[in-house]
Amino acid sequence: MGDPAVVVGVDIGTTSSKAVAFDTTGRQLASHSIGYPLEEPNPGWAEQDPDLIHQAVLGVIRAVVDELRVPVAGLSFSTAMHSLIGLDADGTPLTPSITWADSRASAQAERLRAVPSGLALHRRTGTPVHPMAPLPKLVWFAEQEPKLHERVAHWVGIKDLVLRRLADALVTDHSVASATGLMDIHRLTWDAEALRLAGITEEQLPQLVPTTHVLPGLTAGAARATGLPADTPLVVGAGDGPLANLGLGAVRPGVVACSIGTSGAMRVMVERPGVDPLGGVFCYALTEDRWVVGGAINNGGIVLKWANDALAPELGEHAEEELLDLATQAPVGSGGLIMLPYLLSERAPHWSALPRGAYVGLTHGHGRAHLVRAALEGVCQQLALVLASVRAAGNEVREVRASGGFARSPLWRQILADALGMPVRFPAGHEGSGFGAALLGMQALGLIGSIEVAADLVRIEETVHPDPASAATYAALLPLFSELYDALVPTFASLRRMAPSLPPEPPPTAPPR
Repeated sequence: MGDPAVVVGVDIGTTSSKAVAFDTTGRQLASHSIGYPLEEPNPGWAEQDPDLIHQAVLGVIRAVVDELRVPVAGLSFSTAMHSLIGLDADGTPLTPSITWADSRASAQAERLRAVPSGLALHRRTGTPVHPMAPLPKLVWFAEQEPKLHERVAHWVGIKDLVLRRLADALVTDHSVASATGLMDIHRLTWDAEALRLAGITEEQLPQLVPTTHVLPGLTAGAARATGLPADTPLVVGAGDGPLANLGLGAVRPGVVACSIGTSGAMRVMVERPGVDPLGGVFCYALTEDRWVVGGAINNGGIVLKWANDALAPELGEHAEEELLDLATQAPVGSGGLIMLPYLLSERAPHWSALPRGAYVGLTHGHGRAHLVRAALEGVCQQLALVLASVRAAGNEVREVRASGGFARSPLWRQILADALGMPVRFPAGHEGSGFGAALLGMQALGLIGSIEVAADLVRIEETVHPDPASAATYAALLPLFSELYDALVPTFASLRRMAPSLPPEPPPTAPPR
């Protein structure tokens, strides 16, 4: 019996692209990443150069191929979701890659959400009507850049463009398409009403294919650039959110994957698509019988970064550890201080670009430790709201698996378990979406029987159990936390209206990721 076959998972992220080679036992053999900038030419815009990203993808694949001493059975792809690029008839970009973090279409999204058909659109497409999504961005282009909108031959995402250049095929997978707001998730076809709103036709979009669709090989140029044989198969792959669940082994119904990096998310696998009655969650595809239901939040680790810069600048730029030590000095519940952590607006479960951050309950007895701890608690309480929406969509939640930079902090791990009111399991070192892409590729190429093997390949390193008294405190505070959003919506709206007459707000301390 020969050596296990090797598949390279290629993860096209917001700040870098990464290639990681795995064999069918789940062993990592090689890894390489290349970063690129996120540009903000105007307030609220978040763009990238698609050519830079394409070169990074070629570079990471080449580096991993050069490091490996075994043949590559195939490439399989993961991508950041919600990107949008306009191409001319020759495939040349007419626009930058507009990322999920771009909020220029806030007014268009709020308008679409406000009409009765807005929730129906969300339920049909699985994508909340929010400026992150391509649908409101397309409406923005139609209204603000009509001549450019007319010139575009094809609207694609960043992975679609990369695959066109690698394999000369204009396709998009059901997973990425389910995050555009343009695909009917129940029929797996482009949604006629969404296309009408966007002012585009089906012919301007890539061909819809399953995430396990295999492109038979590379162009001659791509083969030379990557160092791979031209007949190397390419598995189209999926969005990074669903693949992160796969990479964490959270593939069975009832197992929730939670991540807190710069932003955060909570997702559970389900066997058929569906959105909760209030539209608090998204529903994105992975395979024909695996979907993820959940929500992403804009404000995760960025809140701690803000606290460092705004509350403790004398500690230096990278003083998260000292800041977390400071937070341990404040009690559970931060002495009645609540922070709404909406520094970069918010997504789940409200899906509105209106909200701003707020501290409520501040007294002269509160100090810096309370302010920092309340910020951490606010992030975890927001995730608790997302978890409640996941349950409201009819999903059982039996287990939570968590990953991300926050996991290095024992305090933050404990606050999350206490706020969710259930044990949180932390897998050993993993590559998340890259590993998920490789596993999906292995299934597509017939190298493993099913992606279900992920549940057995991922080893749990630690389980953090909630403290009963702390969990009771957070459970009592959660309704207040939730009510504060509703109570402050009129204020958020007034601040939006007043913004043009006020001095400009300061730029963010770092671009959103």
